[in-house]
Amino acid sequence: MLINGASGNTINAEDRGLSYGDGVFRTLRMQAGRPVCWERQYAKLQQDCNALKISCPSALVLFSELQHLGKTQAEGVAKIIITRGVSTRGYAPSAQSETTRVLSVMPAAPYPTDYAKQGVRLYVCKLRLGHQPLLAGIKHLNRLENVLASSEWQGQDVQEGLLNDISGNVIGGTRSNLFMLRGNILYTPNLSRCGVAGVQRARVLDWAKQHGVTCNVADIRMEELMLADEIFLVNSVFGLWPVCDLGAYRRTLHPGAWKIQEWLNDERH
Repeated sequence: MLINGASGNTINAEDRGLSYGDGVFRTLRMQAGRPVCWERQYAKLQQDCNALKISCPSALVLFSELQHLGKTQAEGVAKIIITRGVSTRGYAPSAQSETTRVLSVMPAAPYPTDYAKQGVRLYVCKLRLGHQPLLAGIKHLNRLENVLASSEWQGQDVQEGLLNDISGNVIGGTRSNLFMLRGNILYTPNLSRCGVAGVQRARVLDWAKQHGVTCNVADIRMEELMLADEIFLVNSVFGLWPVCDLGAYRRTLHPGAWKIQEWLNDERH
């Protein structure tokens, strides 16, 4: 782990990331000692920092530090945390505070290969996501909704939880974005009010554009999701998981999902 470029595992107790969740983060795979899809990951990190008016470290600095960590953990999962740093007491940010960056690389979780081939079981969380358009799409450090939702299905034979918002619209997984296929049309939830717009989601949207597939970003109700031919989840660590078990939904093995999976596995995109 590196804290502002130096080895260590502690930060100042007055850091705003700890006090207020005032920061953003990215989680991504490391392969052969290098961050995967780095340009996309950095662009999203920079975008989220800009949205919160936090100074984003340069791509060169972060890439160099990830490579340094990759020398001892070449294959695994990297996490980049950027906080607004240390400032005086109070919610209002100080113009003098300097950002804190925390980088770490850990071994990847050993997910069974069947998750990507046969699919996963989804649990519909009771917790509903609140609306805050100013934070929608951003992977900020305030993730208590996801923490509470994830605790609902721990210990069950479930691989991911499905989150709806307070209006009853499907938003995605607790740690993933969701897509559904109906016929030849791809759908993904509207994230303008809440939720995280991940890098893998952007890659699937690019796949649709390049292959002439209609992809609608829309409000999706649970009853509409149950009529899908294929539902799948994506994130930067596990790639793509089709859903095989979710209430009344019956999977029809739509070939489009496999084409998207092949695209995501090719890190050149």
